[in-house]
Amino acid sequence: MFRHILFATDGSSASEHASQVAVDLARVHGARLTALYVVDPYPYLGVGEANPLGFQAYMGAALQHAAEAHNKVAALCEQAPAVPFQARLAEDVAAATGIVQSARQVEADLIVVGSHGRTGVARLMLGSVASKVVAESPIPVLVAR
Repeated sequence: MFRHILFATDGSSASEHASQVAVDLARVHGARLTALYVVDPYPYLGVGEANPLGFQAYMGAALQHAAEAHNKVAALCEQAPAVPFQARLAEDVAAATGIVQSARQVEADLIVVGSHGRTGVARLMLGSVASKVVAESPIPVLVAR
């Protein structure tokens, strides 16, 4: 049924659970799995001079975190039977937008995201990447909790 699954990871514990769900689905359906890490835009406020060292440090840390998150998913994909795996990075976009755009670009037919399970006021105040992806995506989205 599914041929290409896009899994959005941020390296959190919620993402780790969702990664197992995404890999298991890919195995069952014989699908490819693309793990996407979205780097939040650099929080430069435009006050004073731009600090290139601050940007470099920010991007260095973000790329290291992305590599760690991708490696965790890749390790799951290597277990028998292996799942075809691709790592992908999106930059300079909000997380939900980056996920939906990447799903279109790789022609995924399912998006898997993790949920932190926040409810009530915390959810309203913090917003939910998962709910934004569900609202914006033209393809099915599985939210793993």
